Amino acid sequence: MAVDKSKKLNPRQQQVMRATVRHYVSTAEPVGSKALLEAYGLKVSAATVRNVMGALERSGFLYQPHTSAGRVPSDSGYRLYVDELIKPSRPTAQRIDRLLAQQLDWQGWSIEALLQEAAQILAHLSGYVALVTMPKLENMVVKHLQLVPISAEQVLLVVVLDSYGTESMVVRLPRGTTGVGIAQDNEALDRELQILSNFLTAQLRGRQLSEISSLDWDEVDTAEHHVVALCQAIDDLSQRKRQPQTHILVTGVADVLNQPEFSEQSQLRNLVALLADGREQLWPLMCADDSHPLKIWIGEENPLEPMQGCALISAAYNRDSRPLGSVGVMGPTRMLYENTIAAVEATSSYLSEIMSGLDVSQ
Repeated sequence: MAVDKSKKLNPRQQQVMRATVRHYVSTAEPVGSKALLEAYGLKVSAATVRNVMGALERSGFLYQPHTSAGRVPSDSGYRLYVDELIKPSRPTAQRIDRLLAQQLDWQGWSIEALLQEAAQILAHLSGYVALVTMPKLENMVVKHLQLVPISAEQVLLVVVLDSYGTESMVVRLPRGTTGVGIAQDNEALDRELQILSNFLTAQLRGRQLSEISSLDWDEVDTAEHHVVALCQAIDDLSQRKRQPQTHILVTGVADVLNQPEFSEQSQLRNLVALLADGREQLWPLMCADDSHPLKIWIGEENPLEPMQGCALISAAYNRDSRPLGSVGVMGPTRMLYENTIAAVEATSSYLSEIMSGLDVSQ
């Protein structure tokens, strides 16, 4: 049935719609007027509730799965519920913030370990699938660099990132220039490489890998040819080892698949296949940004067929207001959105606080 999006619900319709969604979320059973009166103490008659539910059905916000059954929210009904009838649950946000603070004790973990643990906490609290996109390598910030001699003309470039991960590659230094690469003994070469390592670290610490190719080195005199060669190598490293856009951490699949919505084996197989092998398709659905800090896909709004019985809620996590990735939750459309939205937003906020607090000065 077509939805009349221009029609605004009156207060009684809002009350009945809100109660219908919450009752269906908790029971997974079609909702009738008697159940709403008993569970929510609506101060009207059963006939009035039936009339209101009939009006909501004619507007496309509810439907009857069977002629003799009660009503259930449609995808449009859930969208109305999210956009107009709720606010994120403050107690849920406080609870997950407390859990994250207690369990994510940042002690030099890698970013992947941090995000995996955050996803597990989010999945446990929400009861749904938690998904976190990993930051791309080129968005990582340089912590320090080290040059390790291999030969008179080759060095191993090691870049330590703010994720406490490292990337490395072998670099051939230019011939015919003064400075590093022509030292007559190992001790002198080690000294020269250490000086150059310190110089590069001072110049590049706190910068994203993606910024390095655009730096202007014209005013640099000391070992200029070597500096240019090494910076080009760092930029090549960023491009060559760029984090693939399919790198999404997923946890909590087993719990959500016990929901009655996934009782059909074909639907279950398709969703599991998507989460296991089709994660690259999820990336654009999750990517929140400054213009859309919170993204919510409900039911048939999802362009991916296996997800059209699901809702996906995601929010960006940042480093100093710069989006690094997204954290989200996927579950059946029959979810308590005020709790799930609050949990996702609290997790993204907490991760942003950690990312922005990473110390690249050491």
